[in-house]
Amino acid sequence: MLVRVVLSLTPSFPEPSALYTACKMVRWLSAKLGPTVASRHVARNLLRLLTSCYVGPTRQQFTVSSGESPPLSAGNIYQKRPVLGDIVSGPVLSCLLHIARLYGEPVLTYQYLPYISYLVAPGSASGPSRLNSRKEAGLLAAVTLTQKIIVYLSDTTLMDILPRISHEVLLPVLSFLTSLVTGFPSGAQARTILCVKTISLIALICLRIGQEMVQQHLSEPVATFFQVFSQLHELRQQDLKLDPAGRGEGQLPQVVFSDGQQRSVDPALLDELQKVFTLEMAYTIYVPFSCLLGDIIRKIIPNHELVGELAALYLESISPSSRNPASVEPTVPSTGPEWDPQGGGCPQDDGHSGTFGSVLVGNRIQIPNDSRPENPGPLGPISGVGGGGLGSGSDDNALKQELPRSVHGLSGNWLAYWQYEIGVSQQDAHFHFHQIRLQSFPGHSGAVKCVAPLSGEDFFLSGSKDRTVRLWPLYNYGDGTSETAPRLVYTQHRKSVFFVGQLEAPQHVVSCDGAVHVWDPFTGKTLRTVEPLDSRVPLTAVAVMPAPHTSITMASSDSTLRFVDCRKPGLQHEFRLGGGLNPGLVRALAVSPSGRSVVAGFSSGFMVLLDTRTGLVLRGWPAHEGDILQIKAVEGSVLVSSSSDHSLTVWKELEQKPTHHYKSASDPIHTFDLYGSEVVTGTVSNKIGVCSLLEPPSQATTKLSSENFRGTLTSLALLPTKRHLLLGSDNGVIRLLA
Repeated sequence: MLVRVVLSLTPSFPEPSALYTACKMVRWLSAKLGPTVASRHVARNLLRLLTSCYVGPTRQQFTVSSGESPPLSAGNIYQKRPVLGDIVSGPVLSCLLHIARLYGEPVLTYQYLPYISYLVAPGSASGPSRLNSRKEAGLLAAVTLTQKIIVYLSDTTLMDILPRISHEVLLPVLSFLTSLVTGFPSGAQARTILCVKTISLIALICLRIGQEMVQQHLSEPVATFFQVFSQLHELRQQDLKLDPAGRGEGQLPQVVFSDGQQRSVDPALLDELQKVFTLEMAYTIYVPFSCLLGDIIRKIIPNHELVGELAALYLESISPSSRNPASVEPTVPSTGPEWDPQGGGCPQDDGHSGTFGSVLVGNRIQIPNDSRPENPGPLGPISGVGGGGLGSGSDDNALKQELPRSVHGLSGNWLAYWQYEIGVSQQDAHFHFHQIRLQSFPGHSGAVKCVAPLSGEDFFLSGSKDRTVRLWPLYNYGDGTSETAPRLVYTQHRKSVFFVGQLEAPQHVVSCDGAVHVWDPFTGKTLRTVEPLDSRVPLTAVAVMPAPHTSITMASSDSTLRFVDCRKPGLQHEFRLGGGLNPGLVRALAVSPSGRSVVAGFSSGFMVLLDTRTGLVLRGWPAHEGDILQIKAVEGSVLVSSSSDHSLTVWKELEQKPTHHYKSASDPIHTFDLYGSEVVTGTVSNKIGVCSLLEPPSQATTKLSSENFRGTLTSLALLPTKRHLLLGSDNGVIRLLA
């Protein structure tokens, strides 16, 4: 798929134009496919690829850059040195966020956040375990994506889902990060990166919600993170040994900590943990959090004094004259230009108090653009705001950004249907009709005789008794009650239009009112008109050949089948179908997907199968007892026909007996369409049915409600990729339902 192209290009750092083109194609495809298909197939695969961006120790190495390090693309609050995985994931994150911009905030909260919860969820196995490389990468990807989500959530939405973020994202991540029994495949390097990213995420949320909400909603995650320093401090004092004496095979030693809790400890992991939760890490988190939390740090973090002492030891190690950070007032430290890293944390008086590279001015957080970290340690700069968005420049320093109000944003019925669809398995091959109205297309002044989606499913055609053909856009809009205007109206017909279709190879429209019109759907210009040879012998049925063919097949009332190539003048072929019989008028035509055969259905119920290459009649048989109403040809030499005798029959081309036979109890099936191995049917009593081509005869039927569909059903077409139904009525209105 195209989404895999994005990832395959990124790690090798191709020419910028190639990567730009791949991302642009994914974005274009996301808009073209609509919200349900884009989320089910594009966004879902992009989310899977995001984990692959962080797999392996190579992707978890800091990138080397000269001069000032660029901000971390994942929105890190402290670390301004990205790892390779952050650069690789940039195009994937860009495409994911573009889908959210197209369809709105629900994409973030209903699709991305549940997937993040899945990535960080602990395994089903009980007891200590070692992460595999995929799970390790999933944790890094989850925290990175969560940082993006937080930046683009509105205040109201953030507060609504904050408990979920705390319990389904932060606490599971912290359980892995601070675990004394679970090791990381890439060792201390991966744990360090996850640690810094997690700190950044927590700090970003704190900046968004304020001190009071932090105390109410984030006390447990913040305390859990700080608590690991106390645990390691106690383990160093106890000097835990690797001696297995007194323990059974496979058992880990149990240690009682000062909080009264007894925890298992893997002595082999102590070295990894001590490499991560160093004095520098203590200083990195203590100064900003003490600034941000103020006095409530004493209530939220029981061991804040110990972490402060560890931070002071780090200051002494890099500058003996440094002050103890525990003695610094919580509102003093600033990461702006006034902060002097060599002055022991003593800020210059600028009248502001800074937090995480920002400046508090009254009740407003202002992000300075000229923050310049100096002498970064192995973890990168100690503080400063990294990129909160996907862009560059000032967008990288945003704590909050508004998603643009798109005309395609999900709301109402579109949102309800989208929520259902993203939960459906991709392996589900059945058509589910929920009778959800998504869009209305008024405009015809007469009954809609035929509807036909174009191959891309972004437009469809309709023909009516009002002698017009209209081209309609199929992009989602509104809440399900919106009405859409046609993009183009073709008015060259003189009679009621009973057929409309698309020649896929040349991208021309074919419509028929007794004479065939071939015209350009982009300009509405007539390219060719094919009149019947005798006005007393009108055309009664038309079908178009599949690509790469460019021919049109037409049946006239004298049972003659003619082929016309739209690129050449005159007739291409002419065949007589009656064969001395009098089967009546040709009511329906269908061409096989390969273009090698065409089947004609007559008003007497007779059907004739013709080889288009030789003109030979392969078979003729009495298929029904009434008029043939419609015929469809399917892959595998399968034919489906409906008749006024209330039957729907499935045939093999050269077999005498039908493979399946369905009987409608009340009304004939006058219109139907195919979805995979299923047939979606419609009757004049406004009933929609779904039956299988493979299973024994059975049919599920739904009566259309007057709220969703008014008038009498006259035509039906199915959008197989989007799984929507277009329903035409006798009052000239077309409805899009799901």
